[in-house]
Amino acid sequence: MNNSSFYKSIGYKVLMALSGFFLMFFLVQHLSINMLSVFSEEMFNETSHFMGTNPIVQGLLQPVLLFAVLFHFIMGIFLEYKNNKARTINYAYNKPSANSSWVSRNMIISGLTVLAFLILHFIDFWIPEIAYKYVNFLPEDPTRYFHEIQAKFIHPERVIAYVIAFVFLSLHLMHGFQSSFQSVGFKNNSNSLLIIKLSYLFSIIVPAGFIFIAIFHYLNH
Repeated sequence: MNNSSFYKSIGYKVLMALSGFFLMFFLVQHLSINMLSVFSEEMFNETSHFMGTNPIVQGLLQPVLLFAVLFHFIMGIFLEYKNNKARTINYAYNKPSANSSWVSRNMIISGLTVLAFLILHFIDFWIPEIAYKYVNFLPEDPTRYFHEIQAKFIHPERVIAYVIAFVFLSLHLMHGFQSSFQSVGFKNNSNSLLIIKLSYLFSIIVPAGFIFIAIFHYLNH
């Protein structure tokens, strides 16, 4: 690999990591808002109404989020293609199972599963929201959000789909969290153990929070 290709490869990984950081931040923010629906219907409605009507959120942050999602998955597929193309030793001789985890070798599988979930999530929430505001032009109801989230988890098959998706998100995050810090140079010998521990905490707590919310509303609708 020449210097130009090497620096391009590093640049691609840094961009991938930065988009990953942004999406992980969004996950925490999204979980924090949704968790309000467990503790307070009024607070959840107020926060959701603010997020759904704030022009900065709707006009700036939402398009940036959609771009980040598409960029992250397209870049992930591109990097996986580049990595596969660059390998000169056959897996049969390389024994990848002895050198890396199943998760790290199958980020595309977990990533595509998460992408499939995001499509379902858009169908469940984002598209109806767009239709409510910009197609049907219905009057804004600040109290509708809690009932809408409850209605999505009436059917057990929908809850099961969400649980499976967040299990795969957990697997994806276990490697992606560490990889993002490594790509931007924050993971080294002195803090490697700390980053690993944080990756497990994040990849378990955040998906588990979303799973809890889905099961809670299913049991309490």
